[in-house]
Order: sequence, then structure tokens, then C-alpha cells
Amino acid sequence: MNYIYIFFAFLIGMAITVQAGVNANLRQAMASPILAAAVSFGSGFVVLVLLFMGSGASVPPLEAIKQVSWWKWMGGVMGAVYMITVIVSVQKIGTANLVSLSVAGQLVAAIVLDHYGLLGFTLHPANGWRLLGVLLIVAGVLLVVRN
Repeated sequence: MNYIYIFFAFLIGMAITVQAGVNANLRQAMASPILAAAVSFGSGFVVLVLLFMGSGASVPPLEAIKQVSWWKWMGGVMGAVYMITVIVSVQKIGTANLVSLSVAGQLVAAIVLDHYGLLGFTLHPANGWRLLGVLLIVAGVLLVVRN
């Protein structure tokens, strides 16, 4: 197993938690959760465009873009819904509650996607160890949320 990816996955988890607070503060400064999300996505978009331009990759032809199924464009929509939900919820329910509930939801969805190989993921059966792990995560979330 490549430990650098494990390390980066852990760091990005920390960054997502910090991002929730940053965006909640941006909401207060902008006086709108939707505007705050737009500004957050906008700055991210600029960074991604610069990285793309610096990578030397080419834009696919318009015909190839037109062939992309509608549901494959929904990642950005889901990201926007996630961002607005975080911005609105984090100050109401707290960072630990938000993150633990979010991680539990992600893990349950990941187990289902892996088990059935949905969305092109490699099959990883939901064996006893994985199900026990989910159960322990959910139990941990209940303890965190309970306060």
C-alpha cells in the first residue's frame, strides 16, 4: 500500500473540516450562503483552470464533450449542494457533528458503491470486516452527536 496516498487522504480530511469553518465565515462576510458558495467555487475554479493550463493537457473536442452522459455532470451540482449544506449547517450543529455525520454518510455510500461496483468502481465486497467498520463508525457518530 502506498502510504503517501493514505497520508494525503488524512490531510484532505483535515482540510475539509477547516474548509467548513472558512466557508461559514465567508457566509457571514457575504451575508449569503449561496454567494459564499459561489465565491468559494469561483476561487477553486480559477485555481483548477490555472493548474489545467500549466499541465499541458488539451481540451477534448466539442463532439466528445457532447457525448458525456447528463448524470456525469452532476458532480458539480452535488458539490454545490454539499457546500451550501455545510455553510448553513456547520454553525448550527457544530463542526464535529457535521463532519462525523458527513463521514458516516460517505462511508455507507462507499460500501454500497464498492460492493456493487457502481459508477465504475472496482468490486470490493461488503464483507464482515467492512460492515463491522461501518457499524463502529456509526456508533462513534452517535456518541459524537449525542454530546
